Amino acid sequence: MKDLFSIKDKVALVTGGSRGIGEMIAAGFLASGAKVYISSRKADVCDATAERLTNEYGGECISLPSDLSNLEGIDSLVSELSNKESHLDILINNAGAAWGAPLDEYPENGWDKVMDTNVKGVFFLTQKLLPLLREGTKNDPSRVVNIGSIDGLSAGAFENYAYGPSKAALHHLTRILAATLIKEKIIVNAIAPGPFPTWMLSTGVGFGGDINVDWDEVGKYNPSGRVGNMEDIAGLAIFLCSRASSYTVGQTITCDGGAVASS
Repeated sequence: MKDLFSIKDKVALVTGGSRGIGEMIAAGFLASGAKVYISSRKADVCDATAERLTNEYGGECISLPSDLSNLEGIDSLVSELSNKESHLDILINNAGAAWGAPLDEYPENGWDKVMDTNVKGVFFLTQKLLPLLREGTKNDPSRVVNIGSIDGLSAGAFENYAYGPSKAALHHLTRILAATLIKEKIIVNAIAPGPFPTWMLSTGVGFGGDINVDWDEVGKYNPSGRVGNMEDIAGLAIFLCSRASSYTVGQTITCDGGAVASS
């Protein structure tokens, strides 16, 4: 049982790691002794988050900005990471997009942006990182964790018509990839988060993206009486990336304070 939940010295990439759930997971990984690369579309924000997380949690947090909604951005990220590392132990596919609009006005470009980022981008980034993930299996199976959503398990509360279907597709993509890659000692699972204090949820509940708001008020509508925190999401991610989860394959695990169970 010694070191059952350890991810010390593992090399991890967290996409969408400059804020929100991705930043929380990156912070938890750094605190647990992993070397962490984070990626996001805005270079200045990504660089600032990497510096701040390194100062706060120690270790190495390296910024690799890229737009993962298109193949050019994916190829650029893979090339940069391959120049820095000979293997990858952990891939957290967290980068995501949402687009809210009334049903009668929902635009094609909004639909395409969400699907390209949340499904297509995850597939092709994972595909192109397979050489590094295969090299990471020599001591312990490499891990891929896709960050889905409870909106992919039940109808969401907001008019965000592409988001839920994109996350449902991601959950099923997780099962398909898991069935193939377990034969190569690469373990794939997914997390379906519920409400967390993030920019995305802030926009959905009418706070305009401001994360410095009364999250206790939002949490009152959750069965647990609160929104999630860094320990909640990072703890589950650490489990899925440690030896403790070596026999857990192709699962989508909720991290939602009981929202889906109570619906």
